[in-house]
Amino acid sequence: MTVGNMESVQLFDAGNKGRGLRATRELNTGEVVFAEPSFSAVVFDSLATQVCHSCFRRQAKLHRCAQCKFAHYCDRTCQTACWDEHKQECGAIRKLGKAPSENVRLAARLLWRIHKDTGIASDSQLISVDQLEDHVADLSEDDLKKFKTDVHTFQGYWSYGRKQHTIDYISHIFGIIKCNGFTLSDQRGLQAVGVGLFPNLCLVNHDCWPNCTIILNHGNQSAVSSALHSQRRIELRALGKIPEGEELTVSYVDFLNLSADRQKKLKERFYFDCTCQHCSQHIEDDLMMAAAEGEGSKPSADKVKEVTAFSKECLEKIERSRIEGDFHQVVKLCRECLEKQENVLADTHLCRLRVLSVASEVLSYTQSFSEAAVSAHKMVEGYMKLYHHNNAQLGMAIMRAGVTHWHAGQIEKGHGMICKAYSILMVTHGPNHAITRDLESMRTQTEMELKLFKKNEHAYHTMRETALKK
Repeated sequence: MTVGNMESVQLFDAGNKGRGLRATRELNTGEVVFAEPSFSAVVFDSLATQVCHSCFRRQAKLHRCAQCKFAHYCDRTCQTACWDEHKQECGAIRKLGKAPSENVRLAARLLWRIHKDTGIASDSQLISVDQLEDHVADLSEDDLKKFKTDVHTFQGYWSYGRKQHTIDYISHIFGIIKCNGFTLSDQRGLQAVGVGLFPNLCLVNHDCWPNCTIILNHGNQSAVSSALHSQRRIELRALGKIPEGEELTVSYVDFLNLSADRQKKLKERFYFDCTCQHCSQHIEDDLMMAAAEGEGSKPSADKVKEVTAFSKECLEKIERSRIEGDFHQVVKLCRECLEKQENVLADTHLCRLRVLSVASEVLSYTQSFSEAAVSAHKMVEGYMKLYHHNNAQLGMAIMRAGVTHWHAGQIEKGHGMICKAYSILMVTHGPNHAITRDLESMRTQTEMELKLFKKNEHAYHTMRETALKK
């Protein structure tokens, strides 16, 4: 797939949803529908010294821009690749004396690019940036106050010869960022590190059960020859076979919320009412709030309500303890909550899944791998009943669960989960993504260890104990 090739899609009128994109031919599972470099992108303020401002990879030792002393890069190659984007920003930061917030920096980068390319960066871009929706008229009072502050800061920061813009136009740009900004993750997909704008991607409408997914490809700037370098870009990938003429959709929010909660988030963040099939018919809401079903009597509705309320309170305490770094308390609260939920809430209940997720993560961090594996296994079983079978978050969760089982010495389960995760991420991320390559290495390693385990279980455990002591 050539970056910028839009031959597989067509812009069309999607009725109440406005503009949309649809397939111009049949698309296969895992196929890259289109790849698009960012029109503009910035690293979050909080990670400005930890993430490369060119490729958005997290790195231990970054090189700082000698002029503005704000931008950081992997090396000279990344810095050179980013100079076109950073050149005017560099001067503006020096003029202001400090770097403004990420929203102001992104707005300025957008406008510098619009001045340079008149809003259309290439022939494959289907719409000019300033034609995107801004929803400024729908903003709350609090959001409008923040906008005014950002606009004021922007006016002191902006410089482009004598070209100035009206407050309404600057507000329009900030509105576009708020409604259309795409969060960028690090190379392992573990942390959100920045925000960018991708005009063609902005035309892909939402569905809670979409037929496509988006991943960030960080590109390659390490080749000796600059001719072999590739750009940072998003890739829109098909989650299954998509027939010609079908609208292409992605999910703007995590599916693991009740339909009413998803609708509320979408209304607050993107200003539209979701009427997709899963929201309209409340599909899987019953599973997300289900009571446990066992051999004994089913818990009463009042009991489920009581334990659900207890779980929500407990999750708030767990989050506070996580923020404070009190992992002993987090584990204690998780154990208490899971015990209370036992035989009352189903393993697909959202509260139970959220506690299991935290428990498996923190227990793994504290190297209590056997207990972490129990929580991870239950969590994955619940996820598999709720998520689309090719959902990227499901794949990532199964990968983490597989690694946890591997570290717990449960090599058969660990290898099986890693293989399952690999098959999902081959669809959602493709074979060349850093995460998929990591998984391929893990799959090879666990396969080798599984062969040793089946051949001589005692020798395997001896090898593992020796490795753990190092």
